[in-house]
Amino acid sequence: LALYFHIGEREEKCIIEDIPGDTLVVGNYKVQRWDIHIHDFLESAPGLGMFVTVTSPTGEVLLSKLYGPQGTFTFTSYISGEHIICFQSNSTRFAVIAGSKLRLHLDIRVGEHFLDESTIQAKDKVNEVNVRLEHLIEQIHHVTREQDYEREREEKFRKTSEETNSNILWWAIVQTLILISVGIWQIKSLRDFFISKKLV
Repeated sequence: LALYFHIGEREEKCIIEDIPGDTLVVGNYKVQRWDIHIHDFLESAPGLGMFVTVTSPTGEVLLSKLYGPQGTFTFTSYISGEHIICFQSNSTRFAVIAGSKLRLHLDIRVGEHFLDESTIQAKDKVNEVNVRLEHLIEQIHHVTREQDYEREREEKFRKTSEETNSNILWWAIVQTLILISVGIWQIKSLRDFFISKKLV
């Protein structure tokens, strides 16, 4: 996930990321401040930091830390579900002055384990193959966790669909029974009316 969004200098903005359990998440961000003189965003925002807060689906705070105008944060999801990642600048300016716009560039990588090429080059060929093999095994584990999580979600969705279809079927049966009962009652009422008026 790579994106950017605008945020007020003292405003908090959050994104929701659906993450499988036991997965490493790496986020890189960079903040730019709006310059009213050049009517554009400056390349960076020196002196400005960002509070990054990550909350699990159960409400547990996994990360709450102050970083600089650009940085990298990491956390591990312990359970699968929607994790909330929030950003807020550490601006101490008064609300009247702190109307400045910020642009936050964000790149979130889920479940990626990066190879350190310099370490690999420094080792002999056998160790290089071992390191690459371990990296591939980690990636396979990540893909397996992703598939298990998607399977879980699909199973939950299928159960919900079946329950909804079952409810619709029972509602249709109830409606049909009500219509038949009303029809029989109307026929009986008309028959009784005609008999009482001696028309039959």
